[in-house]
Amino acid sequence: MAFQPIVDWNKKNIYSHEALVRGTKGESAYSILSKVNSNNRYQFDQSCRIKAIQLASQIRIPSYLNINFLPNAVYQPETCIRTTLEASKEYGFPLDRLVFELTEGEEVQDHDHIINIFKTYQQYGFLTAIDDFGSGYSGLNLLAKFQPDLIKLDMELIRNIHLNPVAQKLTKAIANVCQEIGIAVIAEGVETSEELKVLVDMGISLYQGYLFSKPAFESAGEVIFPTL
Repeated sequence: MAFQPIVDWNKKNIYSHEALVRGTKGESAYSILSKVNSNNRYQFDQSCRIKAIQLASQIRIPSYLNINFLPNAVYQPETCIRTTLEASKEYGFPLDRLVFELTEGEEVQDHDHIINIFKTYQQYGFLTAIDDFGSGYSGLNLLAKFQPDLIKLDMELIRNIHLNPVAQKLTKAIANVCQEIGIAVIAEGVETSEELKVLVDMGISLYQGYLFSKPAFESAGEVIFPTL
């Protein structure tokens, strides 16, 4: 696993660390995920959450911990949660600091299944998030049926947003709606001060991207807050 911070711009601190899958020698996520199929998807999903919790505890991450999950790998959320509870107890990582992210890039036909997963996670006190919001198959339809604690705006929407008036209007609209219904917004993939300034002016406070910190292999990494 590598860990990339999610920062709170207003408080100038680290809100969370996202666990990102890597090979044992730091190989890319793609090289690992390309080997995941219907036969090993469940075991892979379980192994990832256990490893993320184990490493987060070992390197003493003090913030929330964001763990991606594959919705098509979660057949019975209670079973997956049992694994999470056991890992949390074994490695001493607090359950109330876990955030589970739905990766929107994986096509899911059954929204009721996703909503059941999210609701079950929330019943156990976990925070929930939709990753890459706006890029996948769920989007606003899922948001209308279930409101997670956080959404992460897809980096393709954020890229060069200071040069794209339409992207600015869309992002502002999403941020306003989320604020009204009590969902926190994370802008991910922020790489330049110009992008950041536009987003800060919109009132967005949570960010993830190379401008602040790159993923660090089995480490919490270091964070830089740029001057605007």
